[in-house]
Amino acid sequence: MSESPGAEAAPVNADETAVGGPGAVSTDVIRVVVAKPGLDGHDRGAKVVARALRDAGMEVIYTGLHQTPEQIVEAAIQEDADVVGLSVLSGAHMTLFARVVELLAERDASDIVVFGGGIIPEDDIPELEKLGVAKVFTPGATTMEIVGWVREHVHPA
Repeated sequence: MSESPGAEAAPVNADETAVGGPGAVSTDVIRVVVAKPGLDGHDRGAKVVARALRDAGMEVIYTGLHQTPEQIVEAAIQEDADVVGLSVLSGAHMTLFARVVELLAERDASDIVVFGGGIIPEDDIPELEKLGVAKVFTPGATTMEIVGWVREHVHPA
């Protein structure tokens, strides 16, 4: 399911950047794939994050439940995603997140930023970051925090 951006278009000049001088925002839309890898069947949080990103003007593709890392990477490449957001509540985050990052590298798509969230112990976060996960959001993170981080750290292709 692909969601269209809901934000109003900003006035643009000939080079397709928003009018407004320094710090002007590009009109390019950030493309996000939100995915639920593995056997975890609870996706309410992923859907809330997907909707928040969409409402913030990003193009969001939600892959649905029970996706393999291979399916997620294929979707990210096919959809020309700038970022992949993974949600895991099952405890398999070390294996699943690592595999997605590994497959992106194998497909020469390491420029796609990977972030994650879910029930992830604080002690696992530094290891996930070493594996290439750019950011991990744990319970209590607000949608505004997630949207802000994506806007700051992900740039449209």
